Amino acid sequence: MTEIKPFKAVHYNPEKIHDFSHVVCPPYDVISPPQQEAYHNASPYNFIHIELAKDKAGDDKNQKYTRARETFEHWLKDGVLIQDEKPCIYYYRQEYKIQGERHSRMGFISVMKLESGGKIFPHENTHASPKEDRFKLLSSVGANLSPIFVCFSDRERRVEKIFVTHVSLTKPFISVTDQDGVKHMVWRLDDPAYINEIVGTLSHQTLFIADGHHRYEVAQEYQRAKISRMEKTTGQEPFNYVMTYFTNIDSRDLKIFPLHRLVHRISGSLNFLEDHFRTDRIKSRQELLILLAKAGQNEHAFGLYTKEGIVLLRLKNKALIDKFIKDGSKEFRRLDATILKYFILDKLGVKSEEITYTKDINEVIANVDAGDAQAGFILNPVKIPQLKAVALNGERMPPKTTYFYPKLLSGLTVHRVV
Repeated sequence: MTEIKPFKAVHYNPEKIHDFSHVVCPPYDVISPPQQEAYHNASPYNFIHIELAKDKAGDDKNQKYTRARETFEHWLKDGVLIQDEKPCIYYYRQEYKIQGERHSRMGFISVMKLESGGKIFPHENTHASPKEDRFKLLSSVGANLSPIFVCFSDRERRVEKIFVTHVSLTKPFISVTDQDGVKHMVWRLDDPAYINEIVGTLSHQTLFIADGHHRYEVAQEYQRAKISRMEKTTGQEPFNYVMTYFTNIDSRDLKIFPLHRLVHRISGSLNFLEDHFRTDRIKSRQELLILLAKAGQNEHAFGLYTKEGIVLLRLKNKALIDKFIKDGSKEFRRLDATILKYFILDKLGVKSEEITYTKDINEVIANVDAGDAQAGFILNPVKIPQLKAVALNGERMPPKTTYFYPKLLSGLTVHRVV
């Protein structure tokens, strides 16, 4: 059984912070070093001072985590951050455009019990370094600073109906537009009857982690560490829960973008690609995106960009997949990211540290043109049925396979775990 419940969120005080656009920031793992600098300079109260504090000259290796804790405590003491008096579930709506088309994704934030016997499935592998970083931050600050992102099924739209008929009639207590033009709005729900209906909707659900795999595993590690130092626990201590954003996996507004691969060093020729791929020269990035999307309906295809131009690669025969890839289930082997790894990147001897990732095809082209990368591979997005199948098999996709859009802002709600 999956257990969720309302909580008393910590958030910015609107009497002290009049423009939230200066104080919120994206999740830590999508912030580049130049963006980190920009957010640090945006406001002395920008959430990045806690979420992604900077190293300073003369720091020891843990100083930035101590500084994050001191900042958090200082803001609470000065009333920059305040905590709600009542436990709430927080409805969270994001309005955005993709290629001129309007979308609106609805979800809510609550806390979810860790290791509660519920069925929650991750879909991506994690790395040790980000987990170490997030564990040190969680241990120092004693709070979930941003929610993990989880999908559930609600074909009857029970959760959304509560919002439409009850919550949306009130004004959101947070409304902010980010630098990508996405509007983020948050409402409180403290009505026990409606909360119980939401809790019941999720109680027997199969859940899928869309984003925040590192933070989820870190929350589990932190829970184990706390329990190991206690003689007895009730199971209801705050560290047994993790702040979680839930959204409907059946919604048409749940968007997954592909993460393209920038390869910084290639040794050897790419002529071997013609052994297993049909190769077609493409005139423009717009043409590539159209043809890549069309090919992706029935084929495994990639775009390749080098200084020699753009090429569309289409796997000649699907039977080659089972011949050359022996690891994993059928669903795992048929992921484009898996095929790219086994058929191309491994054959080139490309190491993981020689690859960077971006959702922006323009960034792929700019990096190759500037000589910062030798090649860029452009992918189609993963489909929801693929994500569910791989997760239910107990498998993990290759790192950086999915990019759920839009991202959840950091600095909207905080869950104290001490």
